[in-house]
Amino acid sequence: MPQSTTVDPSGQPSGQPSGQPAGHSPAHTALAVVFQVRAGVLQVLVWERAREPHRGAWSLPGGTLASTETLEQSILRHLATKVDVREVAHLEQLGTWSDPARHPERWELATAYLGLVPLGIDPRVPPDTRWHAVDALPHAAFDHGAIVLAGRERLRGKLSYSNIGFALAPGSFTLAELRDVYTAALGYEVSATNLKRVLLRRGAIAATGTHRAHGPSGGRPAELFRFCTHRFEVTDPFAVLRPPS
Repeated sequence: MPQSTTVDPSGQPSGQPSGQPAGHSPAHTALAVVFQVRAGVLQVLVWERAREPHRGAWSLPGGTLASTETLEQSILRHLATKVDVREVAHLEQLGTWSDPARHPERWELATAYLGLVPLGIDPRVPPDTRWHAVDALPHAAFDHGAIVLAGRERLRGKLSYSNIGFALAPGSFTLAELRDVYTAALGYEVSATNLKRVLLRRGAIAATGTHRAHGPSGGRPAELFRFCTHRFEVTDPFAVLRPPS
């Protein structure tokens, strides 16, 4: 779990860290943990820092909260410099990291957001920005590596009890394609048959009535499905998707 979330309703930490002058307020940044399944693995969007602190390390997209904006406005503004925000299918607040030593040069809180991009979209990103496999992260600046892993755990939990798969899957998909998305995000093999049974029972997916044309090797055309809504819904609050025993 992140070192986080001891913040009072005004947005200030509940205690004054040692070494900070009385009345001093922390800077506040908004960060985005943006995931997409790419090349069959769960990847995260990060950018390489060109200056200190942590020059050459990799950071999550984000930046300082302006005095005239909300956290949501801030993260959308910062995300727009790294990826087309319209391609982020789901965005939610993940948590606040408040360790006074998390930044070597200033007192800084960081509120992170979880963002998801559907399979098959290839967002245009700046030259300093890359997608990296979550299981093979490069050296991360600050506590961003821990924040990425917290985002992955949030995603895995929500895949169990909600329809959040809509934000990782394309608009229409075969069961095999959906299975591959869930396998990449969860980190273990998922049965396409069981996934179909669970998601149909919950009313999360439905058949489109069309089929994917078979490839050059022939074979039976695969039935296509879609998520019933592209709005986040809790479909089974007590469900847990478990790895095969």
